[in-house]
Amino acid sequence: MTTLVLQTVGSAVGSYFGGPLGEIVGRGLGALAGSAVDSALLGGGSRIVEGPRLREMAGLGAGEGAPVPRLFGRARLGGQLIWATRFEEEVVSSVRSAGGGKSLSSQRVRQTDYVYHANLAIALCEGPISFVRRVWADGRELDLSRLTMRVHRGAPDQLPDALIVAKEGPDRAPAYRGTAYVVFEKLPLADHGNRIPQFSFEVVRALPGPADSIRSVNLIPGSSEFAYDVATVTRLLGPGLARSENRHQLQAESDVIASLDQLQALCPALTGVSIIVTWFGDDLRASACTLAPRVDNAVKQTDGATWTVAGLGRPAARLVSQVDGVSAYGGTPSDASVLALIAELKRRGLAVTLYPFIMMDIAPGSTLPAPAGGMQPAYPWRGRIGVHPAGEAAPQVSADVASFVGTVRPADFSLAGASVQCARPDEWSYRRHNLHYAMLAMAAGGVDGFVIGSELVGLTRARAASGVYPFVAALQALAADVRQVLGPGCRLTYAADWTEYGAHI
Repeated sequence: MTTLVLQTVGSAVGSYFGGPLGEIVGRGLGALAGSAVDSALLGGGSRIVEGPRLREMAGLGAGEGAPVPRLFGRARLGGQLIWATRFEEEVVSSVRSAGGGKSLSSQRVRQTDYVYHANLAIALCEGPISFVRRVWADGRELDLSRLTMRVHRGAPDQLPDALIVAKEGPDRAPAYRGTAYVVFEKLPLADHGNRIPQFSFEVVRALPGPADSIRSVNLIPGSSEFAYDVATVTRLLGPGLARSENRHQLQAESDVIASLDQLQALCPALTGVSIIVTWFGDDLRASACTLAPRVDNAVKQTDGATWTVAGLGRPAARLVSQVDGVSAYGGTPSDASVLALIAELKRRGLAVTLYPFIMMDIAPGSTLPAPAGGMQPAYPWRGRIGVHPAGEAAPQVSADVASFVGTVRPADFSLAGASVQCARPDEWSYRRHNLHYAMLAMAAGGVDGFVIGSELVGLTRARAASGVYPFVAALQALAADVRQVLGPGCRLTYAADWTEYGAHI
């Protein structure tokens, strides 16, 4: 800029005293003078900028003789600093161009910034604890999936933290046995004003009791499009706007991962998990009822995963009903999310049972006739699916059951990678529901157990004649077909309602 100014001044002065020749000489002398000034001020066309640098850092205090809390249940605790290193300084250098526009030359700016991290251990309470659920820094909850935080639960035989061993040496590293504590490794401090923030922790300590004996659980909800996805899925709401579909806990990449972590911490004897996956029925009359996957929004756009089930994409799937503008159910879990969850459970060493489930999506105000008379109620129990009209030894039972069960066979299904394809895509029946998930289980490398139905008391007790129960025979045939798909190593069962165990002839 100085060069341009003095060049213009020199041209004007030279023109005044020497005419055209003086103008040329004046412009040249002005340019030389301006260039010298620019070089002196800007270091030959470049500028060095250095960010703020710390000489010392404020942090948490540690008080000798401070009491160690004893926790039962769940509480929010502050903690005591018990170990720390000097803060780590990282130098970040960059070169950028400043200038442009109408400038004749661009100036380079050399930027040097300093980034700081802390390594520290914070004692929480007397151990052993179950887990640390949430952490706040200066009152703001931290995203633990973005940090390196290790929890030592305070066992009487716990080993020293690896970072403390690396810094202090194996002979000088304390294990803090009997004390629950956390270790932050390379905690970024820029978001906390380049200081160690004030922490608080939500700590859970389960009391001895039934949780110690739980060996298997049913995983719900069975109706939520991405609840079982192990990776983060977001819903796109507009330009620059998004909302999480399956991440509302900041301890992991998705809610299901955070929930499994907590489940295993609370139930140390856990060995198996049943995954409930819902399709929706639309009529209590077996002859008219179809079972199909559904979505909670026909135009939802998502990032991280795309919803597909049984060959249906979102635009082609049916919608769940709504009450006061809100979906009555979540949608069917996507096939990809079920596969991902099966793989995650296997990685954790847990046995997997796949549990196809039926929910009845009959909205309030239905005018459909009920099998037992009257109109069908809103959102009824699947156990009320039956023949219409209801009656003992009704002659239409066999036909109604056959319509509900369907006729697809294992030979009608195939796998295209991890996608299940059906050669009879228009049949949305009970067999289609179960065989689809049997094939999906096969795509996942098999499962340990499979449930072919539950609580269908209105069908299992329906007789075509004395001692003739068509739906029971249909379940036996279905079990044989699922066995054909999943092999002899998979346990098969039907989850009966307690009323189905009574004598009935």
